[in-house]
Amino acid sequence: MKKLILLIMFCVFLTGCLKKENTLVLVTEAGFAPYEYYENNEVVGIDIDIAREIAKSLDKELVIKDIAFDSIINELNSGKADFALAGMSITEERKEEVDFSVEYAESKQVIIALKNSKIKSQSDLNNKTIAVQLGSVADIYVSEDIKSAKVIRQKKFLTASEDIKSKKADCLIMDLLPATELVKNNPELTILDVELFTDKYAVAVAKGNDDLLIQINKVITKLIDGDQINEFTLNHTK
Repeated sequence: MKKLILLIMFCVFLTGCLKKENTLVLVTEAGFAPYEYYENNEVVGIDIDIAREIAKSLDKELVIKDIAFDSIINELNSGKADFALAGMSITEERKEEVDFSVEYAESKQVIIALKNSKIKSQSDLNNKTIAVQLGSVADIYVSEDIKSAKVIRQKKFLTASEDIKSKKADCLIMDLLPATELVKNNPELTILDVELFTDKYAVAVAKGNDDLLIQINKVITKLIDGDQINEFTLNHTK
């Protein structure tokens, strides 16, 4: 009887190991349409389409973990996830913690505010209350370049947009495509015609995960050359 129980436990353990080996775990933050968002209780988006192509190239089952954006790097470095696709911008600070793939997208950082906003230039951000997503490039930008501003850091962009509507914040700084989707659903908000900066997105993996990074770079390059990332973008911005 003991031998039978041990055999069953070993089979369960072995099955678990095999399942783990045949999966590729993606970590993201699914509140960033059109890159990652929920549709019919499923996480979809441009980044998810890219992730599926990466998993397909490795003949692995894709597992998607939706967590807070500021926890993504820890998830990679703790070994709980294999790679991250989350509209993640390449920064010098992040390059010290993770390895990045080749770039797959550019994103202009923009300002969202109420339609009657008096903000007309970058200098008008001084002494304002600015909402950002915690750990985002906008968070870094405001902290380093607009030191006179009061910063409200939220886990989700949707929560940050509520800060504008309730007038707790004067504006929200975020990426153009998600900002466009946000404004579509919030007619009292607008994207201001103010130039900030442009950042670049890449896939992130834990430091030293060279084999996976090489394969990811092959897939990204193939998708770019075949204009498929543009197709993914069009599919999720209709």
